[in-house]
Amino acid sequence: MTVRAKICGLNDPVAVAAAVRHGAAFVGFVFYPPSPRNVSPDEAAALAGGVTGGVQKVGLFVDPEDALIAAVLEKLSLDYIQLHGTESPERVREIKAKFGLPVLKAIKIDSLASLDEIARYENVADMLLFDAKEPKNKADALPGGNGLAFDWQLLAGIRIATPWMLAGGLDAGNVAEAVRISGTRIVDTSSGVEFAPGRKNPAAIEAFLKAVAAIETK
Repeated sequence: MTVRAKICGLNDPVAVAAAVRHGAAFVGFVFYPPSPRNVSPDEAAALAGGVTGGVQKVGLFVDPEDALIAAVLEKLSLDYIQLHGTESPERVREIKAKFGLPVLKAIKIDSLASLDEIARYENVADMLLFDAKEPKNKADALPGGNGLAFDWQLLAGIRIATPWMLAGGLDAGNVAEAVRISGTRIVDTSSGVEFAPGRKNPAAIEAFLKAVAAIETK
């Protein structure tokens, strides 16, 4: 079975081109001003012009107001709305109904107890994303993209009705092991393919996607 990959936090055309050229299944644009990867709706629309070949476009939002989502959708089409904050299941349903798009909901993991959140969202969101919970002792921690991994063994053998992807500290060097341990069939990286926060490295994008393509799964 093929493992698919999402490259998130894209904010320049060279990185977008690298992601598309080397086989990303999804590309993500961040609409969250505190993030170094944040883009405006106009910037994202320009970048989306380089997304071809059936690659799906994901817009990442953190506890967004409807007005922000609407402003983005006025400028470009999205295949998924990614919610990476503390959105409740009711808010997920509301956004799906209002904007008519599938929702990818992030669940933050730091222990076995974190998996209890799955039951709240698996029949509400169209896809789930498991990411490392932001550290409480880090003043500048973001809701995602902190380059931190969690214990992938927590997901081993898990049965979830909803499709899901794995994020958190993934790069070309560890993605095969992450897939082997967790059993995921979709992986997501942002900081793992950067020179520095918010500065994507096209060579690292290529290496990550080649590493994913080389994974052999049953």
